[in-house]
Amino acid sequence: MAKNNNHKAVSYNKWGYIFLIPFVVVYLIFQLVPLISTIYNSFFENYRSGLTQIGPNFVGLANYAKLFQGGDIWIYFKNTMIMWVMGFIPQILVSLLLAAWFSNPSLRLKGQRFFKTVIYLPNLIMASAFAMLFFTLFADGGPINAMLMQSGILKQAYSFFSHAWSARTLVAVLNFLMWFGNTTILLMAGMMGIDSSLYEAAEVDGATSSQIFRTITLPLLRPILIYVMITSLIGGMQMFDVPQILTNGTGDPMRSTMTLIMFLNKHLFSKNYGMGGALSVFLFIITGVLSLIVFRFNKIKD
Repeated sequence: MAKNNNHKAVSYNKWGYIFLIPFVVVYLIFQLVPLISTIYNSFFENYRSGLTQIGPNFVGLANYAKLFQGGDIWIYFKNTMIMWVMGFIPQILVSLLLAAWFSNPSLRLKGQRFFKTVIYLPNLIMASAFAMLFFTLFADGGPINAMLMQSGILKQAYSFFSHAWSARTLVAVLNFLMWFGNTTILLMAGMMGIDSSLYEAAEVDGATSSQIFRTITLPLLRPILIYVMITSLIGGMQMFDVPQILTNGTGDPMRSTMTLIMFLNKHLFSKNYGMGGALSVFLFIITGVLSLIVFRFNKIKD
């Protein structure tokens, strides 16, 4: 009888491996193979100069050395991190507030389904459409400048895209609008999974709402917060479409909105596959290191 049961267990377990086959195949074809190919190309000189194709010639680490010459890459890395932080901080604060409101049964908020749908809708809109909307709204002759001048706040049109911090702020606001709804839904799911008896016991002990949120909700929500922060960091490192459209690919003013992916796009557009591969490897490493730092910093200790 025992042998028969073991045979059945093995027969059932094989279906788990069968269902994993599509994921493994997709991962190998579209992720692992391109990753290995990118690392391989990063060691070669391979670009087009006019109509002449140079390479591929093996150059070792020359592409990496050239990548760090002049320090431009660190400027673009700083720009990327600044705009990500400017968008992430209000995103996580607003999402925590909304998630706490929507998941609190004592508030008895009406129309919750409607508001949940509304706050998630921006996540479904293409970033390029959002960027074009902001490009039109905040143009020198756009409606925002017109309203500010008509109300007497400004005497002349303010060029939002000609000042570093205003341009960065617009990029951060766009990222905030697109992603705070998705973050709110994730945090709500985490809050709804917390045992309600913990809240009831805290209320019986006389704890205030802020104390309950600080001592119960946030500690138990830490795994979700780590997930949100790491995924947001990865998305921030891949920031491209919003600043690309808002600045017409220039990263102006004075390259203050140029991101690492925009820099990578310039190499790929000029068909410099060696430098593009080196920059891709650098992005892969720096993203992994930052994600590991975030995870270790927020790791729950026994």
